[in-house]
Amino acid sequence: MAVRAAGWAFLGMVFAAAASAGDGQLFPPAGDSPPVATAARLGGDESQTRFVLDLSRKIDLHAFTLADPYRLVLDIPQVTFALPPKTGESGRGLVKAFRFGLVMPGGSRMVFDLAKPARIDKAFAIDASVDAPARVVLELVATDRESFLRKIALDSRLARPDLPSASRAPASEGDPRPLVALDPGHGGIDNGTKGSNGELEKDIVLDFAKRLRERIEKSGKYRVIMTRGDDTFVPLADRVHIARSAGAALFVSIHADALPHGEGDAQGASIYTLSETASDSEAARLAEKENRADVIAGVDLKTEPDDVAGILIDLAERETKSFSLQFAHKLLGEMKAATRLHKKPLKSAGFRVLRAPDVPSVLIELGYVSNHQDLQSLLSDHWRDHTADSIAQAVDVYFATHIAGAHTGTN
Repeated sequence: MAVRAAGWAFLGMVFAAAASAGDGQLFPPAGDSPPVATAARLGGDESQTRFVLDLSRKIDLHAFTLADPYRLVLDIPQVTFALPPKTGESGRGLVKAFRFGLVMPGGSRMVFDLAKPARIDKAFAIDASVDAPARVVLELVATDRESFLRKIALDSRLARPDLPSASRAPASEGDPRPLVALDPGHGGIDNGTKGSNGELEKDIVLDFAKRLRERIEKSGKYRVIMTRGDDTFVPLADRVHIARSAGAALFVSIHADALPHGEGDAQGASIYTLSETASDSEAARLAEKENRADVIAGVDLKTEPDDVAGILIDLAERETKSFSLQFAHKLLGEMKAATRLHKKPLKSAGFRVLRAPDVPSVLIELGYVSNHQDLQSLLSDHWRDHTADSIAQAVDVYFATHIAGAHTGTN
């Protein structure tokens, strides 16, 4: 609870600032372009380390720390990062590496992986001068684990407001049509896997999900929501909550896989359902990778507050698990005529986004961006449209056969 509360405390500041007028407003007025980050550098050693970010204008900031692994998170207004290639891939002193990106509309985040516990001695922004640009400055000092955790506990006193999302459309009043929740993986600061020419999984799956939404809605039989409709980071538990709170009757998470360099080649689409025991080592590897999304964005959700923990219960309830498996088989039957499948296309593993206890859920890996043929398909409009058609057909067959138009999700 402490980690999560501290991690999202900054959103309260965001909302308060967005509602106020005048100087100090966190979000820039409509029409203003975001400030531009042009350079970043680290200095110091393992006892004291300084980070400096050069910007086109002064910004507000909020910094906090997280444990296991040790991280520092810097939340700032939306920034255009025009930093040199490979910035952040290596570190210095107390910082092993850092990453950055959009984490919500109007907000960016920088996440620093720490070599050991460190406290934030100073965190401030300065205006541009005649000789220097505007800057954000962080000064870190090494500390012990007990002091590090005590600071997180103090931060936890701040309440966490609800996370906003433009994609969270509530269930329509009196509309009996089943609601399908589409979950494009990753987003914002979490890029997912990367193709040989820099193609990002988060972009590929978002485009695919939008095409799939159009096809499902076109029949007029179903309503569709998306856990994200743009390049925004959404925590894993919130993806589940979006589906449940809207009353979804089906949850489809969409991803693309990649094998690490030197571990051979694999190709084809796979369909996953939830199981605490992975069907094979590849399924276990993939689930572990996907379940790290929150850590990548700087928010560790292994320990959930009560309201989230209550819904992340075991999906082993017989009816829901049965429906998930049935839909997976429908998908297999339709997709095999549209795209290349993995040699073992039906698998199971402990994916956190499949843990809604009352919403049948599957995760589709569209293919491998590490495989040349798969990547060409994933980037092809014809392939995306054809494969989206097959999944939409599977949705239609599933509801016609097992749900018969009844809405089984609950609020």
